[in-house]
Amino acid sequence: MSDSRMDNFIAMVLEGDSEQAVSLTRDLLDRGARPEHVVIHGVEPAMSSLAAKCTLEEFNLLEIMLAGRAVMEVMKYLYPAGTAHARSKGTIVIASMEGDVHDLGKNILKMVLIAKGYHVVDCGKDCPLQKLLETAEKERPLAIGISGLITPIIPLVRQVKDHLALRGLNRVKVIAGGAALKQSSPNGLNVDFVAETAFDSLGFLEEFTGGAK
Repeated sequence: MSDSRMDNFIAMVLEGDSEQAVSLTRDLLDRGARPEHVVIHGVEPAMSSLAAKCTLEEFNLLEIMLAGRAVMEVMKYLYPAGTAHARSKGTIVIASMEGDVHDLGKNILKMVLIAKGYHVVDCGKDCPLQKLLETAEKERPLAIGISGLITPIIPLVRQVKDHLALRGLNRVKVIAGGAALKQSSPNGLNVDFVAETAFDSLGFLEEFTGGAK
């Protein structure tokens, strides 16, 4: 796949040109690219650039909003509604923890999981620990996916598994990802897995569930 085509795709996403971003997505797929390739080599590098700007506060709100909209339009094109499997492989609860109002990464993970046949319960962004735990107790998920762009949420992330154990939910896996969290290790975050990409999270789920049908 031509690097220049993917570079152009990334540029259109960062410029917030949803129409061109979707058009280039269509072109990439027509030329043989798989949706996973577009996400890993196009969407996620664009997101990393956005995340860096957010962290350094070198952005304006309109720029981030337009780029975010372009990302979501591309993801809807790659994984349209109705592409999920007829029978759920199990439930996954996802959230951005309290204090973190960024949800692009979480939303991409949600779409990928739904497309691959999982039922996803989204606790949203800026999610209090108590809400996440209550949702897990109600839903009894296979796993919890936590997305984090900022480091102040790390102490909250470290508490999740211990609180799950207190509620008898020791078997629920905890997956962490996002710009801030993927710099750490599973031991450092007290989680089961740290994902570099949405598809790393998917791979971990498929491995420990045995690719549940």
